[in-house]
Formats: sequence, structure tokens, C-alpha cells
Amino acid sequence: MEPRDLLAELERKVLQLQAFNDIGRTLAGTLDIHEVLALIMQKVSEVLRPGHWSLLLVDEQKHDLVFEIAVGEGAERLKAMRLPLGEGVAGSVAATAEPLLVPDVRADARFAARFDDASGIVTGSLLAVPLRSKGRVLGVVELVNPRGGHPFDTADQRTLEALADYAAIAIDNARAYERIRELTLRDEHTGLFNSRHLWRQLELEVERTARTGRPFSLVFVDLDHFKQVNDRFGHQAGSSVLLEVGELIRSCIRTIDVPVRYGGDEFVVLLPETDRARAKEAAERIRSAMEGAIFLGSGGPGLRVTASFGLATCPDDGDTAEKVVQAADAAMYRVKESTRNAVASAGG
Repeated sequence: MEPRDLLAELERKVLQLQAFNDIGRTLAGTLDIHEVLALIMQKVSEVLRPGHWSLLLVDEQKHDLVFEIAVGEGAERLKAMRLPLGEGVAGSVAATAEPLLVPDVRADARFAARFDDASGIVTGSLLAVPLRSKGRVLGVVELVNPRGGHPFDTADQRTLEALADYAAIAIDNARAYERIRELTLRDEHTGLFNSRHLWRQLELEVERTARTGRPFSLVFVDLDHFKQVNDRFGHQAGSSVLLEVGELIRSCIRTIDVPVRYGGDEFVVLLPETDRARAKEAAERIRSAMEGAIFLGSGGPGLRVTASFGLATCPDDGDTAEKVVQAADAAMYRVKESTRNAVASAGG
């Protein structure tokens, strides 16, 4: 090897080691997938110097690839596109879990030209490696057209595979953390949020109302005569009813609303950006749906279940999370002690 070539190779090795060291430090210090992937994006550009590159993630439900990161001229137009597993070079890598080094895509039948058509680039040399973790392919890193005119080589492939391993660790760690976080914030039986999450969100809503003056509302839901369901049909039937009630509540509210299993047979719905009138409409919508529903209707006894509803609005009924909860709870108990199957407001 010529001295000039040897020096260039040493410089490349130093860059690689520095990249691996920086990424390793970041992985050890954060579970923020965006922070880690941003650093990997930077290091891919510095070490391998592709003209364009992409990180695609597998959508396991739709069995295709989506562009998580796309870098280079025209790359923004790729982000709305999807790639079925098996299509193109990246799709082939995702399907086989094996890297592909393509010196000239014009000589490879797997190349999908529609992505060049969309982005406006002309692909020559291409390198794609899988993101693998625990026997699964999480995605693909694909590099296009190295700067300098020469095609990608096996040394580039080894470097990219090492960087892809870091990216796979970051994605897997972030997803595991998110699953654990979800478990701590959700009721394991109904899948609704739990009271811990409710109090956290209430504090945020109180702060937002104090800052903007826009109200939020809270609806308490307590099932009527639920003990009779357990006594007559057993606790397993009672648990099934609670699950179905949770699903019904979720079907009656907006995506921004926060449905909570507060405990036992009590539920709460937090309604951001909602005044008293619209909160009454939301509570009545849930009440009416419950009154008309038949629970345990599929292979079960088929039960009618109603509930007592109480609502409160911030700031009118309280300017702290505790005051709003107490006001909604008190309104619910007024219904519980009178007609049941009705909605009462803390405002009268």
C-alpha cells in the first residue's frame, strides 16, 4: 500500500473509532431515540460520506418499510413513501436480513427506480444493511452514491454494519423503555390510563389554564349497583364488564381526551380545552351509550349497566387539581344518592 493510501486508511480508522466512541457514550447516557439517531446520522455522513442516505423502519402491522430519516437533495419527498418488504434493495435486505453491496444499480434487477423518480436523484452505487436485534429486522440503513466518485466497498459495508448495530440497540432500548413506561401509566385490566397518569395530566392542564385562561373539564363515572354484578355472576363477569365499559368510554370521546380507570368501578375522563357545556354533552353521550348497551352479550348473560356522572370545570369549580377532582366527585355522589343514571355538574 502506498504511504498516501496508508495515511488515508489510518485517518478513516481514526474517524470510525471516534464515531463508535461518541455513539457508545450517547447510548449509555440517554434513552431518547431521536438524540441517538441524530448522532448516528451525523456520523454516517462524516465517516462514509454518502451523497444520500436513509434509515427505514419496519412497520410490523403493515409489513412494509417507512422512511424514518432521509438525507440529501430531494430526500423530503421520500418520507411519505412506503416500501413493501421484498421490493427494491432496501426491501430485499429487510426480507432476507442480509446486507447488499451494489456497485452499479443498473446491473441489479432488485433496484426500484420509482424512488429515484420521486426524489429526482440518479442512483449509481448503493449499500444497504439491516438493523437487527434479537433475531428480528427492525429496519434498514441505505447509502447512495459515495462522494469522490468511487463505489462503496466491503470496508464501507463493515463500517456501516457496525453503525447499524448501534442504531438497532438505540431503537430496541427506546421501544423497551416506552413499553415499560406505558405499563406504569396504564391500568393492566382495561388498558385505560391509571390514576398516576391522571394526576400528572391534571397538573399540566391546571398550568395551561392558568397561563391561557382556556378551561378544561373532568368527568367522574361510577357504575350503578356494580356489586350486584359481582355477587350474581361472579368476579370474572364483573371484570369483563369493566373491560367493556372502558372500551365504550374510549369509543365516545375524542383522541385528545384522557380516559382513566380511577379504581374499582370508577372511571374518569379528562377533557382538555373543554368548557362546562361541552363537558355536559360529552358526559351525556357516554351515559346514553351505556344505558343503551348490552354488556356480556357475546356468549354471556347480557347485562344492562348504568352509571352516575359528575363533572367539574377548571377554573370555575377549582383552580388546583385536587379541587377539580373533589368538585367532580361531589357532583357524582349527588347523582349516586338520588336518581343514578344521570349527569350532575359541580356548577349546579
